[in-house]
Amino acid sequence: MKTLRIDRTETVLTVTIDRPDTCNALSDVVLRELVDVFGKLGHGEVRGVILTGAGDRAFVAGADIAVMAGLSVSAGAAFCRLGQEVTELIESAPVPVIAAVNGYALGGGCDLVLACDYILATETATFGQPAVSLGLIPGFGGCVRLLQRVGPGRAKEL
Repeated sequence: MKTLRIDRTETVLTVTIDRPDTCNALSDVVLRELVDVFGKLGHGEVRGVILTGAGDRAFVAGADIAVMAGLSVSAGAAFCRLGQEVTELIESAPVPVIAAVNGYALGGGCDLVLACDYILATETATFGQPAVSLGLIPGFGGCVRLLQRVGPGRAKEL
C-alpha cells in the first residue's frame, strides 16, 4: 500500500505523505518509501522537491505510535535508524527541499521539517517535540538540527 503521493512537473517533485486518517503519522512503510524517493534524487531532471502532508490537520503528527507500541527494543532501534536515514537523505539531497507545513509538525514530523532546506508554514502550523516532555530525545536527529537552525539559546527556550 502506497503511503506517498508523488506529483511531478518538468523539474519539481511534490512528495505528499498521504495518511490523513493518522495525521500522516510516520510508519516504517512511510519511512521506507521516503528512503526510496530521496535516495534516487540526482539521477534525473528534478531541480527541487516540495515535501508536504495530505489534508489540513497535519504535515506529520509524528511517528505512528500504534506501529511503535508493538516493537521490540531492537525493532524500535531499527525504526529510529530508518527515520534518521530519511532525515539524512533529505538534508543531503542534491536539490533544494522545501517543507510545506500546514497543521501539526510534531516529533518525527518536526524532524523531517528541520532536515529540509526551506520551511514554508501556514499560520495554523504548529511545531513541537513532545518526546522532550517525556524525558526522551527526538529520534530522528531533531535536537541537533534545531540547534543548528536557531542557535543554542532559542533551542533551549523551545
